[in-house]
Amino acid sequence: MLPLIQREVVERGWLTKEEFIDIFSVAQSLPGIFAVNISIFVGYRIRRVGGALVCALGSILPSFLIILAIALFFTHIEDNPIVERIFKGLRPAVVALIAVPCLTTAKSIKLNHKTIIIPIAAALLIWLLHISPVWIVLTSIVGGIWYGLVYKRRKHL
Repeated sequence: MLPLIQREVVERGWLTKEEFIDIFSVAQSLPGIFAVNISIFVGYRIRRVGGALVCALGSILPSFLIILAIALFFTHIEDNPIVERIFKGLRPAVVALIAVPCLTTAKSIKLNHKTIIIPIAAALLIWLLHISPVWIVLTSIVGGIWYGLVYKRRKHL
């Protein structure tokens, strides 16, 4: 969804590419659904509180109604082997739908081989060693403060 959202918002002139990246960063750090968070920011930017409300509802209602319709009829098809095969077939598409925005975002924020180490290390620590993301965030905060206060200060001296 990220490239689609970015294209629509930037091409319409609602935000610059740099503003979109900033809003993307903030929206990712907030709890909740990313698309809803970013739509609220864009709506607020365009029409203040009313725009934020309309954008939030526009992001939430279609998915909610579709899931509600599926839930009403899913009880009849959950043991169907054809449906199970369809869901298994969708897995590669879901992986691609997640990977493409990650790569696009990495290019637009100019992620390089040095800065990619931290997110990869964090993902591996969570996945392989089952370390809580809270500890990784806290460690990153301490590391960022150290880098800003100690390491950068030495480079400027």
